[in-house]
Order: sequence, then structure tokens, then C-alpha cells
Amino acid sequence: MQFIDEASIRIEAGRGGNGCLSFRREKYIAKGGPDGGDGGDGGDVWLVADAALNTLVDFRFQPLYRAANGEQGSGRNKTGAAGDHRRIKVPVGTSVIDEDTLESLGDLREAGQELLVARGGRRGLGNTRFKSSVNRAPRRTTPGEPGEVRQLRLQLKLLADVGLLGLPNAGKSTLISSVSAARPKVADYPFTTLVPSLGVVRIDSDASFVMADIPGLIAGAAEGAGLGVQFLRHLARSRLLLHLVELAPLDGSDPLSNARLIEDELAAYSAALAERDIWTVLTKSDVADDAVTEAARAAFAEAFPERPVFVVSAVTGAGLDALVQALMAKVLETRTALAEDPAFAESQAALEARISADVLNSALLRRPPRPRDSAGSETAESDAAPPASEGDDEDGVEVIYVRE
Repeated sequence: MQFIDEASIRIEAGRGGNGCLSFRREKYIAKGGPDGGDGGDGGDVWLVADAALNTLVDFRFQPLYRAANGEQGSGRNKTGAAGDHRRIKVPVGTSVIDEDTLESLGDLREAGQELLVARGGRRGLGNTRFKSSVNRAPRRTTPGEPGEVRQLRLQLKLLADVGLLGLPNAGKSTLISSVSAARPKVADYPFTTLVPSLGVVRIDSDASFVMADIPGLIAGAAEGAGLGVQFLRHLARSRLLLHLVELAPLDGSDPLSNARLIEDELAAYSAALAERDIWTVLTKSDVADDAVTEAARAAFAEAFPERPVFVVSAVTGAGLDALVQALMAKVLETRTALAEDPAFAESQAALEARISADVLNSALLRRPPRPRDSAGSETAESDAAPPASEGDDEDGVEVIYVRE
């Protein structure tokens, strides 16, 4: 399955049915009077969060969704049937933006949650409605109103407690495969990770958290270089970021300079996202001697005195238990504060709103223009990339729920 985390779709709610103009004509009733019924309301369009979905790939091939129109009223005061609502399934974690107004319509964060995105048109009135003591034979009706039409941008943001950040080949995939049952591709070359992956780190039967891994960032990522910027939005809901830095890079570069490069790109993409709590994890300690390790630890402690610094080796397991226990304690502390401290919860909601705005701005800057017809009007075709060819990667998000 292809991993598609952004899509543009056009939705059209149903039109209301027209009111009916009709008069009774029955034997032995000289003046039957009006009996035109109302039309039916147009169908609404709803988005529904479905836990079984983890990609927006379906919207690449089906960019237009319509709800049913209401039926027209008829004689004998018969009201037309209302149009059926259209319910569109989307993955949990989908944000919905109106592309024309740039209004955020809502987030679908829980399975089964529904969001009304287009309201159907109201029904028209039949001539019976206009009967009065001074107008016994009204010939007036009203037409049904058109339903709402919107061009929506869907953005999938993975729901994770902890997000991994770093250069390509910094050890992010190895770390997540070591502390959870997730099995992303691991190799000794950069850009091994092509799509995000999720792993659930289980500490105890009732204590666990979700970790998200995204492709590595490189210099110029905020302007679109590399793969990582396409997936940075998946860190938007991670309340803690782990910045993985290789202790002894093969190219001989300085670990602290590498860390500053990545965080500069993060801030350029979203200054609000860079305000999230960030912890430093120095990786691959098994290939670095003690002097190099201690020098790097001291340099990071001096450069970022407010952050904890961990030294780990995902290959030997050194330092992993201490890291995982500290992460679990931090996640539980954050969850408790969100539930019990209204001021903290409000500040986090405001920060997330700013991050969402930055994510939207980045997406709008990078999106191609929507197709236009010969008159210059935008068409309903999706502006997503064309269908993948046989050589494209077709891996999906791997979601694992048990720590091995």
C-alpha cells in the first residue's frame, strides 16, 4: 500500500428538492384547494475517522464526492425524500482545511469521530405552504437551495507521543526497532526510511507510549530538499521530540554542528514546532571510544543546558532502558498535566494551533496549482501526484502494538 499523507478533494452536498405546485381535483369537491408538497433536504457530506485506514491513497484516485439531492415534492401534500448523506472514511489523525478560505474545519483524532464538512441545501416549499384566508389558490412555490461545495485539503498527522528527528542514517529506524516491535527497513546507507513508521513502546501492561519515525532531514529541508520535509507534519502532534545525533559520523563532521543544522531546518519549517520539548540522544556509542563520547556529551550539555542528553547503542542495547524509562515518565507527566492543569492544556492547544498553521503554510507553498479548464476556472481534478508507477515504493505505515 502506498503511503499518501496529503490529498485535495472536492465535495458537493446535495441540492434541496423543489416545492410542488398542485391543486386537488376530486369528484364532488368543487374547490379542492392547493396540495403541493415540500421538497426533500439535500444530503450532507461527513468525514468519519476510521482506525482501519492509515493512508490517504484512496483520495488520489477518487477526488470528487457528492451527496444525493433531495427529491421534488408532489401532489396530495407529499414531501419529497431527503437526499442520503455521504460519509467518507479517513484515517485517524486527519486535519481538514478549506482550500479557498484556508479555514481549519477540524481534526479527526479518535476512531468513529465525525465531522460535517458540507451541509445539504434546504428543501423548497410547495404551494400548500402559501395558502391563506385571502389567497385560497396560491401558485407560489420555492426552489430547493443548492448544497455547499468545497475544495478540501486533507492532511494526515500521525498520533504519537514521541517523534524521532535527525539526519539520514542517524539510527532512528534502528532505535524504534529496538524498543518496539516495529520493523522499518534498516540499512547502512542514507534515506533508508522512505515513509513514516509507528511503534508502540510498552513498559508494562498498563504503561506504553507511541513513537514515530520519519525520513531523515538534510540541509535545505525547509525549502523542500530531501524527503523529510514531506513528513515533518507527522511530528506536529508529538509533544516530545528525540533528536538523534550520530557520535562518530563517517564523514568526520562535528556532531554538534550536525545537530544545529537539523534544528535550524526545523525552526525554518515551523518556529512553533521548534518550541516543543527536545531531548538529545547520542547514538552508535558502540563505534565511538569513551573520550569521543564524553567530549560530545559535554559539548551538548554546554550548548543545550536545559535538555537531558542520553548516550545509547541500539545494537548493544546500552542506554536504551534508561532512555525508555525517562520517556515513559515524561509522557505520563505530560498526560497528567493536560488532564489536571487547564492553563497547561490551553497553552499546548495554542502551540498546536500555531504548528498547524505553519504546516498548512508549508503545504500551500509546495503544492502545484490546481488544473484549470479553457475558461480559466479551476477544475475538480485532484492536485495530488499521478498514480505510482511500477517502480514506486509501495510501503505503508507500519503500526505495531506490542513490544517484543
